[in-house]
Amino acid sequence: MPTEKLTFTGHGGDTLAARLDLPNGPHLATALFAHCFTCSKDITAARRIAARLSSMGIAVLRFDFTGLGHSEGEFENTSFTSNVDDLVAADKELAARGMPPSLLIGHSLGGAAALKAAPMLTGIKAVVTIGAPFDPGHVTHHFAHAIPEIEDQGVAEVDLGGRPFRIGKGFVEDISTANLKAAIGNLGAALLVLHAPRDATVGIANASDIFMAAKHPKSFVTLDNADHLMTGAKDADYAADMIAVWSKRYLELAQPEPKATTPEGILRVSEADANGFLQDIQSGPHHLLADEPAKHGGSNKGLSPYGLVSAGLGACTSMTIRMYARRKGWPLTGVSVDISHAKEHAADAADPADGKVDHFERLIRLEGDLSKDQRDRLLEIADKCPVHRTLERSSAVTTRLA
Repeated sequence: MPTEKLTFTGHGGDTLAARLDLPNGPHLATALFAHCFTCSKDITAARRIAARLSSMGIAVLRFDFTGLGHSEGEFENTSFTSNVDDLVAADKELAARGMPPSLLIGHSLGGAAALKAAPMLTGIKAVVTIGAPFDPGHVTHHFAHAIPEIEDQGVAEVDLGGRPFRIGKGFVEDISTANLKAAIGNLGAALLVLHAPRDATVGIANASDIFMAAKHPKSFVTLDNADHLMTGAKDADYAADMIAVWSKRYLELAQPEPKATTPEGILRVSEADANGFLQDIQSGPHHLLADEPAKHGGSNKGLSPYGLVSAGLGACTSMTIRMYARRKGWPLTGVSVDISHAKEHAADAADPADGKVDHFERLIRLEGDLSKDQRDRLLEIADKCPVHRTLERSSAVTTRLA
């Protein structure tokens, strides 16, 4: 996915650093991502969610709140309200670029800020929270021991996740009075709540409170054994997939009309994991994963490339048989096709240096009260499957650099 580095002005006039992850193909919608408390726009979960959404045509803006990451400003002078205001500023930046967001995603305290900001923003059709607190004041338990010093001195330095942060009195006072119930009830958008039952940082009860305060349409999906930051790649992938599948229902992504020369449109394959082989495959509204087995260095989260070829052959075979039987009015009640693929030695191989050919074997099961002649004829029809014919004859593949 192409990523554009940009800056915009935050709530207090400071310059905020952001990344705009853009689709390789048509831009169908825009999402705005709010990161967790003291985190940054570049955490694993944010990157994976942005990659997954951009692969389906949704641009994603993720930015560092004032005083965090690469953004300017003093963290000790920020508050929960200022985070909400930064989100509003990000929304205005996207609108000025002609790409106003329709999807709002917030992680942890960023999720609480997203819930608070959503009713203030026009055009938001869907909101997603990940491990968000129902009571923003919940975050003060991270530095409860320092609150007396903060109240007495106006500021205190605390250790959060192994890093020093200065927390100001204004932050504590502001977040202690923040209430999300009214904002959630007036969200005006579909809501997806993602939360891990074993989240030791923000308990699962927070998700229940958020869900109960919201009006329909709303959904609640468990993140199983994920930790609060979703540091595990599998957990980040799962959350990204849930957001992608769920949001399609509410964003009404309009696909561009395909060209006459490519009637099925463009199928795009994008690398999802630079450390392995996982690939996002997007064809119009349809999404697949491709991967390699673990023994070949992959994570086995999707079909292998040859598995996808086999799937195409099997699907085309079944469809071709069904189409013929339907036209003939034959009592075919079910079709299944087992495909196996192997490289086999062949004396007549086109390339004697290689001496191997691809061998696809099909085992076809036909259900229904069919006569022997009908079954034999359907077996013949299987060989007329377009993918079968493509595989049996030479194909031309033209390759060029973008």
